[in-house]
Amino acid sequence: MATLNFIQQGLRVLDIERQALSDIAQYVNESFDQACQLMYDCSGRIIVIGMGKSGHIGNKIAATLASTGSPAFFVHPGEASHGDLGMITSNDVVMLISNSGETSEVLNIIPVLKRIGAKMIAMTGNETSTMATLANVHVCIKVEQEACSLGLAPTASTTATLAMGDAMAVALLEARGFTADDFALSHPGGSLGKRLLLTLKDVMHSGIHTPIINETQTIKDALIEMSAKGLGMTAIIDSNQQLSGLFTDGDLRRILEQRIDIHSTEINVVMTKSCTTATQDMLAAEALNIMEQKRINGLIVINEHNQPIGALNMQDLLKAGVL
Repeated sequence: MATLNFIQQGLRVLDIERQALSDIAQYVNESFDQACQLMYDCSGRIIVIGMGKSGHIGNKIAATLASTGSPAFFVHPGEASHGDLGMITSNDVVMLISNSGETSEVLNIIPVLKRIGAKMIAMTGNETSTMATLANVHVCIKVEQEACSLGLAPTASTTATLAMGDAMAVALLEARGFTADDFALSHPGGSLGKRLLLTLKDVMHSGIHTPIINETQTIKDALIEMSAKGLGMTAIIDSNQQLSGLFTDGDLRRILEQRIDIHSTEINVVMTKSCTTATQDMLAAEALNIMEQKRINGLIVINEHNQPIGALNMQDLLKAGVL
């Protein structure tokens, strides 16, 4: 029985696909620029069409375009022939994907696309193919060989196609001035959306849940407030309701070592006067960075008058999915 060397075969595949990516760099040329310009000028949607493995790759390219500022969706060529062509208008740009450029299911709908008046970008590995000839712009994705030892399963060619699609999507992203805030609008779910969208107003404890005492109250009063609110700290305010300091669990440990009387000593004697604060419109991710950099466990949120309106700690960010 022959010895199986999975590592050797795996490395061979990666070498072939790495070379394929290097080879298609030559096709990021004038045609690539024209294709990007067509999509940039598109007043409708970018529709991506492909069959088989090209369809799977096309689906991913459409998703990448849509999430980076270029409205797009995928249409299966089989479904297109049975009614889904009705989704396409003259304002749209259609990206046709086929390594051979001769996929019959895709070729069959090209006459209808021309009649509709939609612009077409063909992405194939054959510059003289029917699809390349009929399209307004052709972007070449030719690779020398597939990673499959039989030369049959689409491997290096699909990797090259996906990479070229990514190159277009990112080029368009840069051209549109697409920002992290824009990205967040299409990614509201999961930790990514939360990191980009959540503000402290969404996660902080506010109102009666904000730990606050007056600066003339005692350390004992501060401990009672901290225990009741459960954030490991309390804001200290002056007679104008403005923040004058902060008292935390860490401060408590320090004063216990100094044998200070917690029943009679006013909190303003032991509080931290220059404490780090935040505003309610600050991104939760930004607050997390501040807390990590300063090695603190919580933040007091203040308004424009320096009055405490909320508080939060690391646990709140963890529960919100920001961490």
